[in-house]
Amino acid sequence: MANLAEVEDAKLRQQTGTSYSQGQLVLRRFRNHKAAMASAVFLLLIFLVAFSSIGFAGIPGWWDKSYTAAGAVLDGGNPTLSVVPQWLGGEGLRWGEHPFGQDTTGKDYFALVMRGTQQSLIIALVVGVVSTVIGSVVGSIAGYFRGWIDSLLMRLTDLVIVIPLLVLAAVLGQMSSGLGAGILPLALVLGLVTWTSLARLVRGEVLSLREKEFVAASVAMGAKPGRVILRHLLPNTVGVIVVNATFAIAAAILLETSLSFLGFGVKPPDSSLGLLISQYQNAFTTRPWLFWWPGMIILGIALSVNFIGDGLRDAFDPRQGSRGKKKSSVAAVLGLRGREKALDRAATESPAGPGGLDVQSGGSGRLGSDDTPEGPLKRRRRDRNEEEDER
Repeated sequence: MANLAEVEDAKLRQQTGTSYSQGQLVLRRFRNHKAAMASAVFLLLIFLVAFSSIGFAGIPGWWDKSYTAAGAVLDGGNPTLSVVPQWLGGEGLRWGEHPFGQDTTGKDYFALVMRGTQQSLIIALVVGVVSTVIGSVVGSIAGYFRGWIDSLLMRLTDLVIVIPLLVLAAVLGQMSSGLGAGILPLALVLGLVTWTSLARLVRGEVLSLREKEFVAASVAMGAKPGRVILRHLLPNTVGVIVVNATFAIAAAILLETSLSFLGFGVKPPDSSLGLLISQYQNAFTTRPWLFWWPGMIILGIALSVNFIGDGLRDAFDPRQGSRGKKKSSVAAVLGLRGREKALDRAATESPAGPGGLDVQSGGSGRLGSDDTPEGPLKRRRRDRNEEEDER
């Protein structure tokens, strides 16, 4: 099973004359995952629009309105964005002055949503990095040393798991909001409570890898435990770590949204996608765009990150090399297509008795021209042809 990647490398070398490294094979598998590639393009587009439109860290953007500046409400605050052409009955392709509309105080909602997207993405990335680092370190140390160290770290992991995640994050998030340091303390707190699943996965991988010959050879040559973990064990668990990191980012987006919706996350005058939904939930029936724009962006980001995680999982798993093989169609699986081919294949693979007699056909012993037992389908065809010739 572990040599499937090498087999795939050999096949590619025979076809193209080029030897591919493991990283190149992973990249090729990921690029063949259409949903993951489309999600990566969508997520990159969200990043570019969010951070380039209203600017970031003092760098101005191309959008001329601020998310903090109030103004006069135009046309009831309705969005000016239109994407339906006139020949389809729409108002034509138009961006307008307030594409996402305005809130009740006249603030440009496009600028507000972009600011909320920035904050949510920053929190998600910080949470993903912090939880990945903590989970990888705890899992690798517990799996390598075992004994009382493993028991202590796993009991600590169990203690964090048994406490409801949302409750723990709400309490710690409320405590961190009083520090007045922006969203960074909240992101660090969320990372401190979402590392448990990765720690268990890495521990399981390290427990199996530490018995391999290359680890024993490294220890015999005098390598220290830290070097064995960093240079031999963790690189061989990179697939599990990367895939779990992507899923942790998606979970962090939803967790931050839940906390901000409940009032324990990002505080005004700053903004986040969850805070926007919480502030304008009562306007769902009168001004639904105030609810739908941040909600759709949250859904798009979460789905995109999950699809990217699926693509990375398939790319790092050598057993996914069979994805390129031809798959049976639904009609063939249901028996609606290819029935005669299946019968011919079953007839030729059916066991024969002594002397080449067809056991399944009742021992008739009728042979074809090449001294092989005839299948029932071929006999019926030959008999039908003989009857037509006689008529």
